[in-house]
Amino acid sequence: MIRASELREKEIINQADGSRLGLISDIEIDLEEAKLKAIMMPKSGGIMSLFTKSNDIIIEWRDIVRIGKEVILVNIKTDNYGEVNQYK
Repeated sequence: MIRASELREKEIINQADGSRLGLISDIEIDLEEAKLKAIMMPKSGGIMSLFTKSNDIIIEWRDIVRIGKEVILVNIKTDNYGEVNQYK
């Protein structure tokens, strides 16, 4: 079992191109089914993106390949999400 606070510490890596996407900013849970539905990460967009959730990138559960000890592997096409926040 893993805690939500532990998820926020994991780096998101895109398996499709090997890029480092960032860290989780939030998660979406289906309370009726008690299942993780998606993870969210901030999209680059300047200082105003700090105050709005509309700039979040939502990665659906079906796109999560594996949750490891240090990283979360996802398989997404970044062009579907616009400009993803690439961080070093």
